[in-house]
Amino acid sequence: MKTQLKKGTLDMCVLAVLAQADSYAYELVSKLSQGMDISEGTIYPLMRRLQNESWVSTYLVESSSGPSRKYYKLTEAGRRELATMRQEWQEFVAEVENVLRSDAAAQTEGAQQ
Repeated sequence: MKTQLKKGTLDMCVLAVLAQADSYAYELVSKLSQGMDISEGTIYPLMRRLQNESWVSTYLVESSSGPSRKYYKLTEAGRRELATMRQEWQEFVAEVENVLRSDAAAQTEGAQQ
């Protein structure tokens, strides 16, 4: 279940990290891996898809220690999408919490009888 939830929320997590600051792919993986299990191989196809959705744009930055780095920047459309995703996530969590509370209450009631 955790894997499916991660797949469903990874876009939102990446957009949330980019809302804080522009970033390159390896740095995104590093930041995300502090809170979840994610690999570098996951991020590149995801970033291409987010770019195709026009939620992120890219630009190159020269590096003194190697080739230029491709940075990802959240677009205005990406900011709007992130806001929508956050709202939908909060509604979803509230719905699940309501079901879990109802189930816990029913179990408590059943145990008392």
